Amino acid sequence: MNKIDEQLSQQIPLQENPTDEFHGMVEPRIEARAKRSYIAIPIEATLQEWDKVNALIEELFGWLKKKGHQPNGAPFFRYWVIGNKNKKFKLEVGLPVVNATFGDERVIAGTTPEGKYVIIDHEGHPDLIHQTSNLLEKWSENRGLTLDKKKKGNEEIWGGRFEYYLTDPAIQSDLNKWSIEIAFKINE
Repeated sequence: MNKIDEQLSQQIPLQENPTDEFHGMVEPRIEARAKRSYIAIPIEATLQEWDKVNALIEELFGWLKKKGHQPNGAPFFRYWVIGNKNKKFKLEVGLPVVNATFGDERVIAGTTPEGKYVIIDHEGHPDLIHQTSNLLEKWSENRGLTLDKKKKGNEEIWGGRFEYYLTDPAIQSDLNKWSIEIAFKINE
């Protein structure tokens, strides 16, 4: 096991791996995914302003309900630019839908890019997800995978970087027991 794999196995509770490459621990997986329609609200925010980001999830559910539609999957964050405490993240807070041909002045319609993704499930508090994301990025680079991102000026812009919030907070209020799928699109 190399250093990154050891960090993954220590930091991320992984599922069982059918290939047993990690000796009983699951490594990240690669999946081909089709385009998927969604609605979203774009936002720019620092970590210190993250309560504004989280509030958009409830707003989206309400907006969708008013339109007479149901979500077709878990809420997600689609990151375009990664920020920090002082630098703003550029992202969309979204909900998958069957057909995203509608929106308004605040809510946009979009699709997730089709292609291969490297994926891992983060089990635990969302405040620790950056550690899992960083390890997944290093794991991908160590295996020669080129992630779908490019430099534009001094920003790194992602073509497909997602966090899917699989745990319903109405059912599980303990943030330490949340499950969040992290998916990075691979450049093909």
